[in-house]
Amino acid sequence: MFVDSVRIYIKSGNGGKGAISFRREKCAPTGGPDGGNGGRGGDIIFHPTRDLNNLVSFRYTSHYKAQNGEQGQGTNRNGKSGKDLIIAVPQGTIVKDFETGKIIADLFYSDKDYILLHGGSGGKGNAFFKSPTRQAPHFSQTGEVTKERSVILELKTLADVGLIGYPNVGKSTLLSVISNARPKIANYHFTTLTPNLGVVKYFDHSFVVADIPGLIDGASEGQGLGIEFLKHIERTRILVHVIDISGSDGRDAYNDYLVINKELKKFNEKLSLLPQIIVLNKIDMLREFSKVEEFKYKLDDKNAKIVCVSALCRENIEELVRVIWKELEKLPVQVPVDIEEFGFDDQDKTAITVTKVGKGEYEVGGGFIDNITRGIIVSDYESLSYFWKRLKNDGVIDILKEKGVKDGDTIRIGKIDFEYIE
Repeated sequence: MFVDSVRIYIKSGNGGKGAISFRREKCAPTGGPDGGNGGRGGDIIFHPTRDLNNLVSFRYTSHYKAQNGEQGQGTNRNGKSGKDLIIAVPQGTIVKDFETGKIIADLFYSDKDYILLHGGSGGKGNAFFKSPTRQAPHFSQTGEVTKERSVILELKTLADVGLIGYPNVGKSTLLSVISNARPKIANYHFTTLTPNLGVVKYFDHSFVVADIPGLIDGASEGQGLGIEFLKHIERTRILVHVIDISGSDGRDAYNDYLVINKELKKFNEKLSLLPQIIVLNKIDMLREFSKVEEFKYKLDDKNAKIVCVSALCRENIEELVRVIWKELEKLPVQVPVDIEEFGFDDQDKTAITVTKVGKGEYEVGGGFIDNITRGIIVSDYESLSYFWKRLKNDGVIDILKEKGVKDGDTIRIGKIDFEYIE
């Protein structure tokens, strides 16, 4: 089974809880707080590799979760960080946010890891909250809880050259004789059901060729298999258009050429603008060589690169490889797609929002509030005192005053309501 698009769910690890501990030793009867910090949660990391060419494994496992950070311990021992989860994907995979459809990452370069989600921060132990006026804090901070996110993985084959053409024109045979690929070959339509890749050697150089199956009339509207695989030639630098010049299937060679180019333009106009080398295949089956001259005469582009070959008999194959390489030398190298930064994994811990939700009622939220409320114990005087001190020192109270808060008004933070007192 060939799978080139899947939806998966990913979640980085939660941060570990900070410890509440006090030093209890005979030699230190007045030992203070010594609770260590929680460990950081593991990251979600994508690892692009040339060793994979399929996303089929994600069909059977769709949920991926990194390890949580461990809880802090006494004697100022910090918790162990969670192990990162490294997910191997084929080189050329594009990662999209399921909710917005925006591209998060183009895993274009082999073995260049990409951190998609960062693990949650570990909570502070009670030793962190010790101060001259708060010498025995009985509270700590919980670890940051991360959210599960949904992404789309879409494979776009990385190849320099794309082989296009009707089924049964000899693309697979051609790929097998110019490269190291060994595709399935048979004398019927749609023998090839997945894109095949092959590496072609030309003296000290090499380039990658992809055989794209299933292009027929109406492919861009979903006929045949073409619509499923046309995206695999969007990265190619040049197209090799293979045509059965012998007409062995009863079709007209020039009409085939027009139909395939029409489908390319319908699917993506950029594809129709890619340079093309026309390969007139199966010349060993020609009874009249005038068919070649007739095809050339009908072409609008009289400067088109045309190579006559017999893939089956390996006739003129070396010349074809030479022509392809000479054309590739003139073209710029492939580059990753442009990515619009949109903050998929933003963790803004400074944002403060104050909203008036009713008469004398205000709701306070934002990343800053989410961060400082972790582990606050409302029933603990020192914990609550620390919380209000942060609200005052970090400007939350000033923002409330600007919004018009008055003595006796209600302030809602999370699920708890407080009465504002001047």
